[in-house]
Amino acid sequence: MAHFAEISSTNKVLRVLVVPDEQEHRGQEFLANDLGLHGTWIQCSYNDRIRKQFPGKGYEYDAENDVFIAPRPYLSWSLDKNFDWNPPIPYPDDGNVYIWNESDRSWEIIEES
Repeated sequence: MAHFAEISSTNKVLRVLVVPDEQEHRGQEFLANDLGLHGTWIQCSYNDRIRKQFPGKGYEYDAENDVFIAPRPYLSWSLDKNFDWNPPIPYPDDGNVYIWNESDRSWEIIEES
């Protein structure tokens, strides 16, 4: 099976559909001509083998770098050169479980180890 993401005019992922194995080699054509789903379709990989990661609705397709980018989790987080979102303060490495507090821009402990 092959997966294809439908991309909006603003490069947002609208949905992801599966194309049967026997049609994988012509996935975009199959979606447009056989199913009548005209639009921009970009192949993606459930196993993250191509285009960085498997997208979902709301992801962005960066055509210049040919990758899918997850939605920004918080306004204070920034995108790194690997197209991953990172907090302004690294996640603590003390064995505890934390959640990000955007208003304080800090990690709050939710479970002590």
